[in-house]
Amino acid sequence: MAQGANRTAVQVVGVVVLAAAVTAFLSVAAVRHGFFDLKVYYGALTWWVHDGGEIYDYLKPSTQYGFTYPPFAALVMLPMAYLPWTAAIVVSVLASVATTTVLIWWFVDPIARRAGWTRWFALAVALCLAAAFEPMRETINFGQVNTLLLFLVAVDLLRLLPAGNRWAGVGIGLATAIKLTPGIFIVYLLVTGRWRAALTASGAAAAVTVLAGALFPDASREFWTEALWNTARVGELAFVSNQSLRGVVARLDPRHPSTLLWLLLVLGTLALWAWRSRAAGDEATGLALTGAVMCLVSPVAWVHHLVWLLPALILLVDNAMAAPAGRRRRVLLIAATIGYALLISRTVWFWEKDFTGVDGFLGSNAYVWISLALLAFLPIRRWLTPGGSVVEASGVPQLDEPDRPAPAGERHLVGRPLTVR
Repeated sequence: MAQGANRTAVQVVGVVVLAAAVTAFLSVAAVRHGFFDLKVYYGALTWWVHDGGEIYDYLKPSTQYGFTYPPFAALVMLPMAYLPWTAAIVVSVLASVATTTVLIWWFVDPIARRAGWTRWFALAVALCLAAAFEPMRETINFGQVNTLLLFLVAVDLLRLLPAGNRWAGVGIGLATAIKLTPGIFIVYLLVTGRWRAALTASGAAAAVTVLAGALFPDASREFWTEALWNTARVGELAFVSNQSLRGVVARLDPRHPSTLLWLLLVLGTLALWAWRSRAAGDEATGLALTGAVMCLVSPVAWVHHLVWLLPALILLVDNAMAAPAGRRRRVLLIAATIGYALLISRTVWFWEKDFTGVDGFLGSNAYVWISLALLAFLPIRRWLTPGGSVVEASGVPQLDEPDRPAPAGERHLVGRPLTVR
């Protein structure tokens, strides 16, 4: 008992020290954006609800930024128009923190149980590290919706789909109706043969979009015919925060970016993603690969959008801890550490004003290279039960040690890996 108490005390001190270190780091590294994007949402909704304006006609004063999401997103955010500004901030922050906590718990807790770590300690450490993660801190500082969309997709892929739930796909459909780009997860369901879930996701997205159209016909007409195609509302493609393939091409020639080159890169990247996704034996890896490719092929992937890389980074650690002690474990842990370190460092911003030259090409696109590396090299797992049959994991899949069979009651959850490549 005394030994357990001592261990708990050491862990509490460790979490406190880590939290203090992260707080000190954020005081220096984090940029205060003053909830800029949340102000756009809040201003547009207020203009629409209380001032009689059209939501897509609103521009934040002294900027070209307006509401860029589909009408269903406006419907979801509508209650914000009736809240004081401070309350809107509180709701935004709490929603991001809550969804992030649940998502990280789903990924980290099974790793902790398998590795024999104290579960609350593993979660606390992971949350501290997530707080320092640049895409995460940018999401919160901007008041963005990224973690909410990631959560909706994760509910489907990590919980409902592996359990065979007939509602699997609804989360992806809702996320798609809110921001369009998660629609690539519907393509993922099709590529991997999850026909029913793909139909459910498509149906959910269509249903709520039609609902928003019926409730707000003028706004819907303006969005689908005009606002959607007005790229000037999004921002400058060559801006260093755009860590997508389109951003890479735009920074090569900001005045005349090659659309053909971008399309060729997108097609190649999608082919790689489709091949690796079909080979993946679990939905967590599918979520990680699709999150990475979504950031790469989207015309605009601001730094805060890269929260979609978080599952891949955690899975690198997962695969490392499941591997026998040796070279493979070291390589995976080093890869995860380098990727994480770069994604908390604000590295790309050193080239914000001048991204010319070889150093500019490599440095200003650093986060793109990380996304590509995760897409190309994240280990892909298939499962083999002790009886010899291949199975897919249920829930968030975790690798078992190669020579230790899973308990009989858990063989539908974790099995011995058939291949890990």
